[in-house]
Amino acid sequence: MIIKPKVRGFVCVTAHPAGCAAHVQEQIDYVKSKGAIADGPKTALILGASTGYGLASRITAAFGSGARTLGVFFERPPEDGRLATAGWYNSVAFHRAAKQAGLYARSINGDAFSDAIKQQAIEAIKADLGPIDLIVYSLASPRRTHPKTGTVHKSVLKPIGQSYTNKTVDTDKGVVSEITIEPATDEEITDTVAVMGGEDWEMWIEALDDAGLVAPGATTVAYDYIGPEVTWPVYHHGTIGRAKNSLRESAKRLDARLKINGYGRAFISVNKALVTQASSAIPVVPLYIAILYKIMKEKGVHEGTIEQIQRLFATQLYNGGSIDFDSEGRARIDDLEMRTDVQKAVKEIWPQVTTENIATLTDIAGYQTEFLKLFGFGLPGIDYDAAQEPNLPLDA
Repeated sequence: MIIKPKVRGFVCVTAHPAGCAAHVQEQIDYVKSKGAIADGPKTALILGASTGYGLASRITAAFGSGARTLGVFFERPPEDGRLATAGWYNSVAFHRAAKQAGLYARSINGDAFSDAIKQQAIEAIKADLGPIDLIVYSLASPRRTHPKTGTVHKSVLKPIGQSYTNKTVDTDKGVVSEITIEPATDEEITDTVAVMGGEDWEMWIEALDDAGLVAPGATTVAYDYIGPEVTWPVYHHGTIGRAKNSLRESAKRLDARLKINGYGRAFISVNKALVTQASSAIPVVPLYIAILYKIMKEKGVHEGTIEQIQRLFATQLYNGGSIDFDSEGRARIDDLEMRTDVQKAVKEIWPQVTTENIATLTDIAGYQTEFLKLFGFGLPGIDYDAAQEPNLPLDA
């Protein structure tokens, strides 16, 4: 099968197995180039391990610290000639690389919100790993079936209280337009918090703790984003922001629980804006990212997903580093993005951007390149005219 990118809206509906493998290898090579992370985790559970920050966390734990990793995710496998998702092919590539390096890697493909998958993970940990040193919570989903009530909650990307109008960009076509987003209803706010908030994170830690599988000194971390004021109405002050508030409250409760039990620590890491499958779906944010990338690249301070997570592990979580918390107890690796000079430049460029000048005022080309790389396209050394075998098993 010859596989080409097919983009529909903010998602690419095809994925290239060899390209995804090359993308994973790029990240592995970066982590290895930075050297071993001393005193890193030896066992790690990554929830949401197949793409983005979760995948980067798994790669960093494994190839930076030699950790044995269990990954949990919900991806579509190949079936009857139908392509798998990029996350599936990413995970196949990770498994192969880990096996070659002599590293334990096991994955569970299913609904991480469910009690059944939690129990399956617990049984796998008991059988193979023992108590876990690091639990990364990096789930991103449009919906959640609540394991206790059976209610299906669906998240929305909307402002709260009033409608919001601002610029956005069609990242496929490069067309800048104005968008108005109507405010969320109370039910939509509640549903978004149920999907993207911290309740499930707490359920995971409670289940692991009750099973005696949280190691002494363990760390659990979830990822967050704050960003600049231009994105706040639809993000920080919107439904996602309300869910992130829930995540932050969960972090406080989990940290207290772990400290009372003498186990370790729980906290939030506030990360940089990056091209991910999740961020591509948020109106206004892709245009901000395109501007941000241009500025940060010009200043020599740009980081991708793997650079962010490797820096978090190597300078704060482990390697003799100490976490640089802000006033609300969050780690901040968005520090370069939020530099005064960077944000000043964003504010200056934002009102000037049009369809006609977006190619020169922003790094929309870089955005599009990074977006396609998420699905395995545009990687050097890959013959995209060559036939591919799409039916790759996860345990290969």
